[in-house]
Amino acid sequence: MADDQEALLGAVQALLGPLAQLAVARGLPYQAVDEALRCAYVAAAQDVQRAQGFPPHRLVSRISAVTGLNRREVTRLTQVAAPRPLDAGASLGSQVFTRWVSDPLWQEGGRPAVLPRQGPVRSFEALARSVTQDVHPRSILDELSRLQLAHWDDEADTVALLEEAFTPHDDLREMLSFLGLNVGDHLQAAVDNVLSSESLHFEQSVFAHGLPADAAEALRTLARKHWKALMAEAVPMLEASLKAPRPDGPEAHSHRVRMGLFTFHDPGRSEEHTSELQ
Repeated sequence: MADDQEALLGAVQALLGPLAQLAVARGLPYQAVDEALRCAYVAAAQDVQRAQGFPPHRLVSRISAVTGLNRREVTRLTQVAAPRPLDAGASLGSQVFTRWVSDPLWQEGGRPAVLPRQGPVRSFEALARSVTQDVHPRSILDELSRLQLAHWDDEADTVALLEEAFTPHDDLREMLSFLGLNVGDHLQAAVDNVLSSESLHFEQSVFAHGLPADAAEALRTLARKHWKALMAEAVPMLEASLKAPRPDGPEAHSHRVRMGLFTFHDPGRSEEHTSELQ
């Protein structure tokens, strides 16, 4: 096997490890993942054929040659290939949460303020209505409470956030949706950069081995601090761009963006005292 192919296989194996861990933990059988991977292989090969402008005849044979799947299997998969996942957009709960943690209007001392539940200004009701007029604020409050993201003190009739990041603990489907969309876009950015002769997306990391536990926690705290600052600057910029008048033309409003920041630490793999920037 050529060196670059061996390196590619190593990268794929590194990606498949966490995927297999998730599938096993949630009882997803191998056959279902295998079918999804085959569909993805065929879809990717179809995209390549179309991008190169090949005529539709002998498409099955060309896909078979690219993927290594036999023609009968390719024919089956082109007929039953599942639609690719679409980003349905942020839920109303996540939109209210994001505005609460990023807009100074809804903060005190740099943190999300405890808000009166009702009132025409600077209340949870006003916050929810600043996001949507179509859903009652109480319904959004009930959803944030269900997800263990907000708490309503019924005696004081105030609402407080319980988390600084939108992690819907009690909604597995939404958590899995975030996982697929966030990691999927991150991986797509990295793949685009590898396949292109230029850097198309910002995708960097810093990593080290042999750190003490307190240093790992300090770095996680640092990341949270910078994420809050980034959100406070980025969210108003995004909202202003969405509200700005849009010029005509098919490319005028066809772009989407996802920004993220993550930390990871593993207490069981401290091999050497080195650090690098990637």
